[in-house]
Amino acid sequence: MGRYKTKLRPKKVKKSSPLWLIISGLALVAVAVVVLLSSGGNKKADIEVTGAPKLKVEQEVYDYGDVKLGGVPIRTVVKVTNVGDQPLRFKEAPYIEVLEGC
Repeated sequence: MGRYKTKLRPKKVKKSSPLWLIISGLALVAVAVVVLLSSGGNKKADIEVTGAPKLKVEQEVYDYGDVKLGGVPIRTVVKVTNVGDQPLRFKEAPYIEVLEGC
C-alpha cells in the first residue's frame, strides 16, 4: 500500500431542470402567435353585396404602351376578389378579353 490514501469522492450530478425546456416552449408558442396574427395575406374582403356573390377586379385596365410584336412577353397578375357574402362559383373557365388600342 501506498503512503497516501486517497478517497474517491463521487462526482456531483447536476440535476437538469426543465426550466430551459419550458422557456423554449413558451418562445415557440410566442413566435407562432406572432406569425398567425401578422399574416395579412389571408385577410377576407369587406362585404359590399349581401345575398349574392360579386366579383371585384383590383385594376380593370392595364396599359402597356407600344409593345413590339414578337418582343418580350408581358406577364400580368390580375387580383380578383369576391366581395359578396355568397360563394362565387365558375361554371366554365373565366374569359379575359385582350383589346388592341389605337
